[in-house]
Amino acid sequence: MDLPSVPGNSVQLAAGTRVDQYLALAKDEHVVSIVPLVDEPVIALGTALGVVKRVAAGEIANKPEVDVIALKPGDAVVGAVPAPDDAELVFVTSDAQLLRFSAASVRPQGRGAGGMAGMRVSAGERVVFFGTVPADAGAAVVVTVAGSSQALAGADPGSAKVSDFGEIPAKGRGTGGVRVHRFLKGEDGLRLAWVGESARAVGTDGGVRPLPADGAKRDASGQPLDAVIGALGTAVR
Repeated sequence: MDLPSVPGNSVQLAAGTRVDQYLALAKDEHVVSIVPLVDEPVIALGTALGVVKRVAAGEIANKPEVDVIALKPGDAVVGAVPAPDDAELVFVTSDAQLLRFSAASVRPQGRGAGGMAGMRVSAGERVVFFGTVPADAGAAVVVTVAGSSQALAGADPGSAKVSDFGEIPAKGRGTGGVRVHRFLKGEDGLRLAWVGESARAVGTDGGVRPLPADGAKRDASGQPLDAVIGALGTAVR
């Protein structure tokens, strides 16, 4: 689909268009990613249970709606991103484990395939972020937001930290990760995580939210936040 036009200087939700005007979504479905299909030959998908799959963009293009992965019961797609061979794939789980490995270690499959083991996820945990770091990326960072699963939605902003992605050692596909956030008292998991350049945070109202300064140690605790963060991404340059 072609996306609607939005003013370049707007980050407010009011500037957008309801996605259900473009996509037929079931009651329990929601959009998790927007992926360009024009210049990227391969797309990677990561799931909540740690499955990874790469599929050629040519198998998706020119089809208005098509399944791109066969999911196991209880699993769901967490992210979909362009993934050439020289990129790194990144998983982050709710128990603050991060795994990075080469995209080239995941052979492309057809649309109907179910993918392969990407990351070993502990029982009761799930993947909260899946993405890529391109080979030509500059100083990529890891942003993590922790909180309590017992807190009322929107009542407790939680804590956040920003650390250097380069401090995280690369490991093989299908293994466990390394810890990237130490929880404070009362926290029991990551609410959000994101890896990339020029981090930006926004609230559920679309307003920009400040993040702590970068440079935190890989497994340090976060700094308490003043307001709830709804999403993380890359700042427009």
